[in-house]
Amino acid sequence: MNTQDSLTSQLHARGYRLTPQRLAILKVLEGAENHLTPIDVYQYAREVIPGITEATVYRTLSFLSEQGLALEAHIGNGQLVYVNLDHSHLHVICRECGEMLETDCETIRTFVDHFRSETGYWIDVSHLTLFGLCPECQEVSQVTGINPCDASDTEE
Repeated sequence: MNTQDSLTSQLHARGYRLTPQRLAILKVLEGAENHLTPIDVYQYAREVIPGITEATVYRTLSFLSEQGLALEAHIGNGQLVYVNLDHSHLHVICRECGEMLETDCETIRTFVDHFRSETGYWIDVSHLTLFGLCPECQEVSQVTGINPCDASDTEE
């Protein structure tokens, strides 16, 4: 994470200030080991700034995300979560049971490199969610012959 001086400089260069609320929320994200919902951030931030409101937290998270100082992510359950920028990783979520695996982005480096060489697109995989079937659900799928991830199984 950036130092407070660096954050102050970055925001000043864009015409903004590093307010106590922004700093508190950045520190909450920096100290988090998991993804945090806005409500999680609010609860932690209240420990630092007891008078902070939920609305302030929502606005600040949106602002920090727009400024590239926090990462806003959807991890498949429809809920928006936030992480600090130093937390690059990949999620794989089972479409059948919902189990989630978090792993390093390097696990798909070959795919990313191949995709770029084929299309010219650079893919941002700093926070990526993929869906599939976990090993346990694959076993069930093999027994039943039903694969919920196979689009060819849909009726026309």
